[in-house]
Amino acid sequence: MNRSVKIGEIYRYRPTGTVGKVEDIREEQGKVWALLDLTKLYYDVDYLEPADESQYRDSSFKEREPDRETRLRSIEELQESLREVDISGFQPSGGG
Repeated sequence: MNRSVKIGEIYRYRPTGTVGKVEDIREEQGKVWALLDLTKLYYDVDYLEPADESQYRDSSFKEREPDRETRLRSIEELQESLREVDISGFQPSGGG
């Protein structure tokens, strides 16, 4: 059991690899939980391990802006998948 988790330290949640700084620690019904800053979720401290500062990013996944090349590649992949759709076999149907 990892009850030595401290607020402000960086930890990694082993099952998912989520890394964050501990903002809060709670104990409920004998279980200890730590709130990680980037996800704003509580994690069972039994599954947390100290993480290196280099693994920590000071922004959440949702806040990270994809670079221009990644956005262009995503648009090109979408366009390609739309070209590959063959609608000739579809029959119109209606509720009327």
